[in-house]
Amino acid sequence: MKLTFSTVAMLATLTGVAHAQAPASAFTPEQQARIGQIAGDYLLAHPEILVQVSQKLQVQQQQRAQTAMAARVMDNQAALLSDPSTPSVGPKAARVAVIEFFDYQCVFCSRLAPELEKVMQGHHEVRYVFKDWPIFASRWPASHDAAVRGLNIWKTKGPADYMAFHNGIYRTGHDEGALTPADIDAVTRTVMKGTPLASGTDSDSVLEANNQLAQKLGLTGTPGLIVMPVDNPTPGTITVLPGAVPVAQIEAAIRRAGGKATKS
Repeated sequence: MKLTFSTVAMLATLTGVAHAQAPASAFTPEQQARIGQIAGDYLLAHPEILVQVSQKLQVQQQQRAQTAMAARVMDNQAALLSDPSTPSVGPKAARVAVIEFFDYQCVFCSRLAPELEKVMQGHHEVRYVFKDWPIFASRWPASHDAAVRGLNIWKTKGPADYMAFHNGIYRTGHDEGALTPADIDAVTRTVMKGTPLASGTDSDSVLEANNQLAQKLGLTGTPGLIVMPVDNPTPGTITVLPGAVPVAQIEAAIRRAGGKATKS
């Protein structure tokens, strides 16, 4: 393994090996080459250091990605929190909001649904915002159809019945193309109890707005959870959680957004 002096310095910095570094100009080219050889031999004998460096780099990359995402969240705060066409549950005066971008045919959204339901049961003080993002609609039409139905139920009957539909769809266990029109109709009948759906709802424009917003935020798939303060968010109080995350991780983000120290 042949390492340059600058690479050795970077490894030392990342692993905390060196407290101070001499400038490269303080060493002759021959000395720098020898330092690189010594470091290479050492790393061959201690490969765990490379693992530590890789882990530290990964943490730094994740931190940079979170900071960049938080900046985009702040730029799009109104669209995330104040869109009247977006289903939301919880007090209007809530200090913290949890926003989910989801697809009814996403298997990971299906896994997240019961976790988020537990969070909602334990944190009634939080506002929960649901952004339908049917990214699988071109492959599985039920992805789009369920999203439209949910938006119509939201307009017709409000938060409680919307959540009954939302969770009811996931409780079918039919994801990744398994959801059928019959499933959607069955859940709808259970929720609506004979009440006709509102007409004239331009659901497709809502879905397109959600799609554009997700792209502005830099989301790459579903589910995408954003936990943030409703007022005066900062990069340090915003958390973006991609994928199906456990209850504890969501609750830690809620505490952070609320200005409370998270548990280690």
